Amino acid sequence: MESPLKTLRKYNIRPVKRLGQSFLVDNNITCRIVEASGIGGDDTVVEIGAGLGVMTAMIAARAKRVIALEIDPKLVDVLNEELKTISNVEIVHTDVLRYDFSSPSGGKGRIKVIGNIPYNVSSQILFRMIEFMDHISSATFMFQKEVADRVASPPGTKEYGILSVIIAMYAEISKIMTVSSSCFYPKPKVDSTVLRIDMRKSPLFAFPGRALFVETVKAAFSQRRKTIANNLKGMDALRSKKPDIPMLLAEAGIDGQRRGETLTVEEFGRLAETISLWRCSR
Repeated sequence: MESPLKTLRKYNIRPVKRLGQSFLVDNNITCRIVEASGIGGDDTVVEIGAGLGVMTAMIAARAKRVIALEIDPKLVDVLNEELKTISNVEIVHTDVLRYDFSSPSGGKGRIKVIGNIPYNVSSQILFRMIEFMDHISSATFMFQKEVADRVASPPGTKEYGILSVIIAMYAEISKIMTVSSSCFYPKPKVDSTVLRIDMRKSPLFAFPGRALFVETVKAAFSQRRKTIANNLKGMDALRSKKPDIPMLLAEAGIDGQRRGETLTVEEFGRLAETISLWRCSR
């Protein structure tokens, strides 16, 4: 394929700021991302933000089937033209936040996901991956470096937060590489990081209710300077029934004077389980 910059000029494509478009123009980096994803000949792959089709073509050379998602209608036209001779690629004009990631597998097996995702919706896309984790084996994404640091950070660090906890509960994170801002057009203000996210077959800590776990984590980080005991008072699942929060925390083996950023993923799991059991007893 032509270089991304030549393709942009060929179709007179100008990046759309509201869509967070910034094109990776270094094909060597693109190749390394595809290699790191571990895509094989039996895989069905969903690519998020197919753009100009450079990565799409590389994936198609390795995978059984590729579903290329793109929200920009102008780029959909480019993809249809540039990839028209590649038979195992299906181009879908859609918003990734509305796409049903269970549909490619038909309920059988798990797909792989890959993409240079728009930085302005990266958190929402990650939560989407968790929502469909039973249908996804891995996701290899390019993130803004700051977001990648938050995703992969351990307890006790300033970057550790909601994303860190929720992703770690459901997936294992591997840092692939850092990518300079000079590898993109237009050049962003920050560098990027590629992460591979391998979904666990079951959560790190077994407990009932993913929604309650997410609510517990969000409540714990709602005001970072406050203690876990104070933050839980505002949790919807607890507010109406007014439980003895210090007692709940003691049952979970957690000191209520600690702050959310000091709790491990396992401790958050125990806390969510304790809250779930308390609600069931009422």
